[in-house]
Amino acid sequence: MKKRRFIGTRMCLPREIGKGWDLRLARYRKAPELGPKILFFSGGTALRHFSEVLTDYTHNSIHLVTPFDSGGSSAELRRAFAMPAVGDLRARLLALADDSVTGHPEVAALFSHRLGEKAALKQSLQALVSAKHPLLKAIAEPMRSLIQSYIAVFHKHMPKDFNLAGASVGNLILTGGYLIHDRSLDPIAFLFGQLIKTRGTVRTTTDANLQLEVLLESGRTIIGQHCFTGKETAQIDSPIKAIKLSGEADDIDTLDASKVCKETRKLIDSAELLVFPPGSFYSSVIANLLPKGVDKALAKNPSPKVYVPSLGTDLETLGMTLVDQVQVLNEHLSGTLEPLSSKRSSIDFLLFDSQLLSVSADQIETLRDEMGIQIIDLDLAPENADTQRYDDVKLAEALLGLT
Repeated sequence: MKKRRFIGTRMCLPREIGKGWDLRLARYRKAPELGPKILFFSGGTALRHFSEVLTDYTHNSIHLVTPFDSGGSSAELRRAFAMPAVGDLRARLLALADDSVTGHPEVAALFSHRLGEKAALKQSLQALVSAKHPLLKAIAEPMRSLIQSYIAVFHKHMPKDFNLAGASVGNLILTGGYLIHDRSLDPIAFLFGQLIKTRGTVRTTTDANLQLEVLLESGRTIIGQHCFTGKETAQIDSPIKAIKLSGEADDIDTLDASKVCKETRKLIDSAELLVFPPGSFYSSVIANLLPKGVDKALAKNPSPKVYVPSLGTDLETLGMTLVDQVQVLNEHLSGTLEPLSSKRSSIDFLLFDSQLLSVSADQIETLRDEMGIQIIDLDLAPENADTQRYDDVKLAEALLGLT
């Protein structure tokens, strides 16, 4: 990646970071199994292709994804089993999977499959349960029997009125594993990460069965992620004022239920770079900071924290400036949820491309001079001139330059 000269507030990769950059990238490409531990807080779709690119440089990335999706086929599983959403977990595991022969692509193919025609849904599921489905038959033993056992557990506990239309087989397998492992997602995430040779670590921030709840500036409260993202329902008509986790118990019990486990805290502590990447601002990025203990774990880790703002239209940032976004991030990282002085920032770097994301000089001055954030303005534009997303290779290499 070439550095770009800057005019006014435009800045390049800092000299101390850029030194030896090409050499480090070459070393990472040569031995990705020795690559750095970069941790991402995200949802499941925004970083899907980026995660595939990242595996060319490191097999040690850490991905904490949200388990709060409340729409689509995830809603049916959550309704039936009172469980967290597993769709984002499945998607990221697959994005990092080794698709070579040694990575067991047959397992990945099964995980990616969705049940199709309505008339044949039950027959397809029965074929999976009896190990007669061609995708399951293609998997060698003993993995075939193991996966079949998880599908069988799902089938055994599946309510009679369960809607299988469009169901992801991977989600059904994960659900069976969740039930087998005492309603815990970590063991099944680890197991299937091993089966498909995931080149990185993927976990949900919590496996509590909770929903996202937002308060709009208009005073309206919305419960359920799919109700405020604008993807499945009408978009919100008022800016989001606050977000929290919601459950059947009171706020204190809900927060305690969401407490991150010791293993997740260790993952956060081990990271060499902490990234808040592109994605839906509240439902993908901020949502990962809501479980109890995430803010304290982040505060303990002195590694750099970098925010990469999204491009295009994010309906969840209605009425927000870039400074507003960083301020909200800071509030959740501090754990106070109270407005902070603009002079305090837990974010060390802001990485973006000013040719793709227009930011006023006043905002840059506030972020840089008042909040003490180092601005990194680089060429991150894709070759196809798509202004709605960063180039995945350029973004990966820019982040690797910060490690």
